[in-house]
Amino acid sequence: MVLPADDSTPALSPHRLSWSDFDALARGRSEPALVRHLRDAERSRRLLLMRALIDETTKSADLLDPLPSPESAWELLARAQHADPAAVERILDHPYTGTWVGYTTRLYRQDVSGVCPLWVHVGHVHCLAAAAAIRAGIRFEIQVPVWSGTVSLPTLGVAELGTGRQFSVAVARGHDGVVELGDGNSWVRTADDDRRWHPLRSAVSWAQDRCFPVRLDDADPYRGLYEPQLPHRLTALEVESWRTALEQAWTLLVTHVPAVAETLPESLESIVPAPAVPFRLPSASTGEAFGSAIISYSEDPAALAEALVHEVHHIRLGGLQHLTHLHEDDARERFYAPWRDDPRPIGGVIHGIYAFFGVTAFWRALARDEPENPRACFEFALWRTQTWRTLQAVSGDDVLTTAGRRFLRGIAAELAPWQDDPIAAEARKWANHAMADHYVGWRLRHLRPAPETVAELVGAWRAGRRWTGHIPADRQPTPVPDGTWPDARLDLIRLRMRENGASTLSSDGSAVPGATPADIAFVGGRLQEAIDGYRAELVADPDNSAALAGLAVALSSWTTGPASRALMHHPELVRAVHRELRSDSDASLEAVAGWLGRSVH
Repeated sequence: MVLPADDSTPALSPHRLSWSDFDALARGRSEPALVRHLRDAERSRRLLLMRALIDETTKSADLLDPLPSPESAWELLARAQHADPAAVERILDHPYTGTWVGYTTRLYRQDVSGVCPLWVHVGHVHCLAAAAAIRAGIRFEIQVPVWSGTVSLPTLGVAELGTGRQFSVAVARGHDGVVELGDGNSWVRTADDDRRWHPLRSAVSWAQDRCFPVRLDDADPYRGLYEPQLPHRLTALEVESWRTALEQAWTLLVTHVPAVAETLPESLESIVPAPAVPFRLPSASTGEAFGSAIISYSEDPAALAEALVHEVHHIRLGGLQHLTHLHEDDARERFYAPWRDDPRPIGGVIHGIYAFFGVTAFWRALARDEPENPRACFEFALWRTQTWRTLQAVSGDDVLTTAGRRFLRGIAAELAPWQDDPIAAEARKWANHAMADHYVGWRLRHLRPAPETVAELVGAWRAGRRWTGHIPADRQPTPVPDGTWPDARLDLIRLRMRENGASTLSSDGSAVPGATPADIAFVGGRLQEAIDGYRAELVADPDNSAALAGLAVALSSWTTGPASRALMHHPELVRAVHRELRSDSDASLEAVAGWLGRSVH
């Protein structure tokens, strides 16, 4: 509800979450009512932030010109609230209301520049008020900001005014069922027969009498993760492709994880469509935009279903973290997260654990129902182990709060028994390869061995003696990577795990970005060819992280000798010593790895 703007504000009751609901959320057993409770709390949070932003910016009238005070927008919201409370709730529920108020508040308080002038960002509240008034069906007139000739009306669409200026002001007005936007010279009507008005499109998916309606928002300026962006309209064909893809993904969810499907519509009301990425499906969300996810297009129903599950877990956890703290403030990037290529702080790791707990549950259900599905078995084997290991690594961390420890215990209670589920040997083998590959590559890029240890090893090598020292514990990782990481082998493994995987790998493997002939040979099971290929790549570039990790994993599949052992467990140390010894003619990388492997355990 919109609060009165005077001193008659009634006492507010805080949003609370019972421990039983908290535990249900942690264990992935949310009911629709619980998710609605999180949404209600988000609505209140956005309203309070909006009121605070209006209070603060109204004191700086010079920053708001040429728009009137945002108090006028608040007054219009109050009128809309009086006429139709649901209309204002719809605007407050809109995910990008949260993104806007968070972004603009940061701009104002930190006195930094945004993509647009501050008056345009603050002035977006006038667009929100206009959208609420239109939904409430009341008569109104209000000035709104124009960005590159466009005016966005959140939840409704975007008007093309074509003013010819980057930033300007227009009027939005509604009367007798007609809504118009214009600058005095021309007017755009929010009607189907006006080609300058572009309404938001939606996708409504059905499966087994269950419905999943979602907006495809390509217009709201605050739909992105970091900075506002202009509309980027989907074509009619793209919209239909999205509808088909979502229908297929929804059918999978309803069939295999009906409990997840039951709460999905409460968690996700808007998708920001992103272009397809070959062999991958990137997605993202932000805690300020509860109810929204940015998802790349895919014709693979299982991959899209996974992305939906992944993001709704992020969304719910973001809502929970606005009600309680799971950890103390700690921005140190100190944890290995197997779903990321960079070190992560505790907050990011907890988010990843929860999201991939949901992903694991999805693939577990699909593998259970389709035991001959190699992709499902592989993904379940991969993520049940990676999520469990990461959970174990952080569950005793000092910065966790009591609530945080309880939350992780709840996940562990569900995840632990899954570690014993039977999995086909082939899927398990490739999951192990993928896990080892990523971890070796991460160590190469983000761990720096102690300089004194490297110096001791170099001295021992040059003296022709075995090193008898002790490798110290890993130092804190650095976020600055030492080399690139295409992660092409994981993409290739996923090709192999499809039906007719061998032929698919043969026909499509070379199209995977960053894949080398050695990578294709490794995933194709031609180990000696792969080892020779990685050796050749390292002769050309001894610092090639992807080739060195590939050699480590290929050698470990071929032999358990000292070189493979050192490359698998201390690849960053092997490379650091080899860098110092490259001037020595006999100091090949594998020779250094074999010597180090015989010296340490």
